[in-house]
Amino acid sequence: MTHGQESEKGDRQAQSGHTALRRRWWIVLAAVCLLAVGAYFYFTAGVKSPQAKQTVVRSSPVVTAVAKKGDVSIYVVGLGSVTPIATVTVKSRVDGELMTVLFKEGQMVSSGQLLAQIDPRPYEAQVTQASGQLVRDQALLDNARLDLKRYQTLFEQDSVAKQQLDTQAALVRQDEGIVKFDQGQLDNAKLQVTYSRITAPVSGRIGLRLVDPGNIVHASDANGLAVITQLQPIAVVFPIPEDNVPAVLAKMKSGGRIQVDAFNRDQSQKLSTGYLLTADNQIDPNTGTVKLKAVFENKDNALFPGQFVNARLLLDIKRNTTTVPAAALQRSPQGTFVFIVKSDKTASMHPVRVGPGEADIVSIEEGLTPGDVVVVEGAERLRDGSKVELPAQGQGDNASQKRRSK
Repeated sequence: MTHGQESEKGDRQAQSGHTALRRRWWIVLAAVCLLAVGAYFYFTAGVKSPQAKQTVVRSSPVVTAVAKKGDVSIYVVGLGSVTPIATVTVKSRVDGELMTVLFKEGQMVSSGQLLAQIDPRPYEAQVTQASGQLVRDQALLDNARLDLKRYQTLFEQDSVAKQQLDTQAALVRQDEGIVKFDQGQLDNAKLQVTYSRITAPVSGRIGLRLVDPGNIVHASDANGLAVITQLQPIAVVFPIPEDNVPAVLAKMKSGGRIQVDAFNRDQSQKLSTGYLLTADNQIDPNTGTVKLKAVFENKDNALFPGQFVNARLLLDIKRNTTTVPAAALQRSPQGTFVFIVKSDKTASMHPVRVGPGEADIVSIEEGLTPGDVVVVEGAERLRDGSKVELPAQGQGDNASQKRRSK
């Protein structure tokens, strides 16, 4: 091997050594980078993990209420309709010309008030005629009685026959019958005059006029002159489920009036307060309900015939029971429960047995005691043992007022 070849071989070996050394440096650099990245993620994860733990135990804002001891009214509710106690079609009881109409459409009228006048002159003439006939027949009766007294005297003197006395006595009785008949005719004629004055049979509101003055009306007319609907008092007929019938009947038998309140359709306004009058005598097999009838004084005419109302019958009052807002109740497949806020500001699930309720308040028969603080808003974010954050006193009160207003 020549000197030049040896020199070339040495250069190649040196070059390969440099290449290997450079490759090892790249490997070391890559390892250092991997270690740096791993250390970064390790330390950042170590720093963030306490924050993650803090998010798990972070407090949830809630609104609370205190369980109280009080009275809860037990109601039976039904959708009913307002029904007038009496609806009367005003008709004429005699035939004749309608002279005057003395009422205004929609007017409130009183029983006995004059509403219209039929031409009374034909019936007044009949009164005069019947009166004259009565006077004539009364005179004949008086004369027959005088003759009877004479015959009685003569008979006692044995001056007339017994048959003649009996005939005269029969004539007197005949004249007495005629006089009675004439008196009946006179009374009937006077009654026709009275019937020519059409008066209101009941107190109430009169409807639209059906006949105008000047028309000839008859007692046989179907429509009549107008319709009067009694508004004071007025009734509400409403159904209740048959399951509530025994309790209602037992309450009726105990004596005293059962209060019934009438509310508008959305139950946002109480229209009137009355009392239960009676119950129907059978259950409707199609609906499984029984109709009840309540009476209301309706002095302010808040109830109108045909109006739909929500009738609420006060069945009983549960006294000195634990009450909470209905919003506090939560439901699960295991049953009904509430979240109680303990002194350490943690929420604890408590199963409860719910009793009757009134509006947005319910009674709790088991599971709570007066003074327990329950969650009424924000319960959907809670679990058993969750930390809770209570709002300021004013904010909590405002939230409760908003909930009650809803």
